[in-house]
Amino acid sequence: MTHQPTADAGSEFDRQVGNLVERDYPTTAGLTPQEFDALVTPLRDLVTDIGLGGHEAGTGRVPFLLVVTRDVVPVEETMPRTTLHGKPKPGFVDRTFEPGALERFVALKETGIAGQRAYLLLDVERGEEFCGVVPNDAMATVHGRGRTLLTIEEGIALITHFPEILVKNKCFSLGGSRSGDRRVPAIWISRTAPKLGWCWEGNPHTWLGMASAGSRRPTPDAV
Repeated sequence: MTHQPTADAGSEFDRQVGNLVERDYPTTAGLTPQEFDALVTPLRDLVTDIGLGGHEAGTGRVPFLLVVTRDVVPVEETMPRTTLHGKPKPGFVDRTFEPGALERFVALKETGIAGQRAYLLLDVERGEEFCGVVPNDAMATVHGRGRTLLTIEEGIALITHFPEILVKNKCFSLGGSRSGDRRVPAIWISRTAPKLGWCWEGNPHTWLGMASAGSRRPTPDAV
């Protein structure tokens, strides 16, 4: 689905919910339509004060994302529901993730989203300014700006809702999910499809930046 500009944040939120329904998130999660609606709808009121101006997927920036975590739908199920803009091939998880590895790549404590099932991610940047920068240095710069690194689920949400944001030479690392070793997850293009892989924290790549966001907003009753 091609993202079309919407007049207000509420309409954009509804588009993102419809996007997940179209990709069978409720069925895959074992939820009825009513249960899925109850999971995400409380977040709609939180977007009403978010302006949409100045953010466009073509520039690598979007105002907010509706994120559904692996506690609802596993990464192994959400990644194949992504595609490149205008392309049919499904995304995939790289085989360099050894068995059980994805389960160990969890959100850093400072993200504050432990136990969350659905939430909003605000002021998202693809981070192509960090292409060619050592990931460790890029992550330090992001932290120094008071911003937060994207997790694996957030990166998948980004290309699910805005597939046009993943383009050649402007792919991105997801430093908000780590496994306790030197690997940093990343999403890039392989075989004309999105691929979730990883790179070493000390190895720069000219085509791989560092995605970040301004903040997160949990479901009101989860605060």
